[in-house]
Amino acid sequence: MRFFRNAVPKPVLIISISALLAAAESVSVHWPSFRGPQGGGVADGQNLPDQWNGETGVNILWKVKIPGLAHSSPIVWGDRMYITTAISSQADATFKHGLFGEGDASKDFSVHQWKVYCLDKRLGKILWDRVAHNGVPREKRHVKSTYASSTPVTDGNHVVAFFGSQGLYCYDSDGKLLWKRDLGVLDLGAYDAPEYEWGTASSPIIYRDKVIVQCDTQKEDFLLAVDIRTGETVWKTERDEFPSWGTPTVYPGSGRAELITNASNFIRGYDPESGKELWRLGGSSKITTPTPVFFEDLIVVASGRRPEAPIFVIRAGAHGDITLKSPGASSEQIAWSRQQRGPYMPTPLIYRGDLYVLANQGILDCYELRTGKETYRQRISHQGGGFSASPVAADGRIYLSSEDGDIFVVRAGKDFSLLATNPMGERLMATPALSGGRMYVRGEHTLFAVGQAR
Repeated sequence: MRFFRNAVPKPVLIISISALLAAAESVSVHWPSFRGPQGGGVADGQNLPDQWNGETGVNILWKVKIPGLAHSSPIVWGDRMYITTAISSQADATFKHGLFGEGDASKDFSVHQWKVYCLDKRLGKILWDRVAHNGVPREKRHVKSTYASSTPVTDGNHVVAFFGSQGLYCYDSDGKLLWKRDLGVLDLGAYDAPEYEWGTASSPIIYRDKVIVQCDTQKEDFLLAVDIRTGETVWKTERDEFPSWGTPTVYPGSGRAELITNASNFIRGYDPESGKELWRLGGSSKITTPTPVFFEDLIVVASGRRPEAPIFVIRAGAHGDITLKSPGASSEQIAWSRQQRGPYMPTPLIYRGDLYVLANQGILDCYELRTGKETYRQRISHQGGGFSASPVAADGRIYLSSEDGDIFVVRAGKDFSLLATNPMGERLMATPALSGGRMYVRGEHTLFAVGQAR
């Protein structure tokens, strides 16, 4: 199918017979944001198969073509799924996958449509789609990225999509536009080569009645909280940072909540109600992408740019400057840390007391979360393209999506065991979603529902 200027193809729906005949699901699990509830990436009780095949259709309940390019993940609330895309009018629009070091920007500055889709997650039927913005991109993107790399977020009543320089948009669950915000031209690129423009990737989050976005750019750095009902500013906190791409996380806490941001100068904790800084931690990488994650009283923040490439395990409730006196050390506020072990793109996974860290190159590390003891370090035998999607877990299984199109199923635990390698037939850049006994996988062109065939 060819794309022509100002002519956008309609989605092509492909649904399996088994999905059409399937009874309504009795389990409805929300996966409302990037990596699901609180960014944790875990949803037990799915009963997923260990083996499937996106090419032959084995244990594929449905699949639907989504036009355009996007690395954003699907999100789910009840029986509805939301997904974003950016549709170029350039016929050969693409991205470059794999392990490489160039920081080039894409040369696709043609007219685009930025869109939000709503689907019935049971059948893959598209319920509505909306054009948020139409026009020439206001900024460049990395040759490996897309103009829709930020995952949307929902609370069931509102659906919020962030398209970087193209704006922040809020719809109701039926597709009515409630408000939009222009945040200006967001110029992100290499800290040491400002002429590069790589585009945005940090995803919005919802905390109580606020939408929070992290915008660290070449010129202006800020956290912004807006009222989810009106889009009006609740607070805005200026920062002094290099460009960053990580999604913030709110640690709920028993005594206080902490809004955690991953960035180069400082990893920081804020009061999500006011935007006031609570603590800061120096010593991170000059490029930061992974999202902070937590379990009980421990918060894990990591990044993969060398020479630092740190993993920090921070005790909740810190105050002031908690920067370590020496790299790889620990303190009253830092339970443990490691140097040159952090992931560049994938967000770490905490599951059943262990911390899993996946490197772009396919090296999977497992640590005891409480002690930092390394229990294994294993290279995943992949086709060579590496990993950008983040791990997710369910029912004692960890799922690793490779850029080349395979999903590796690893048994959770302190001994490495590869259970299956499942081809999808498309490049995989987005992190899967887990909901209602299914894994929803976004490929380069297709959205798949993986589950036990009935």
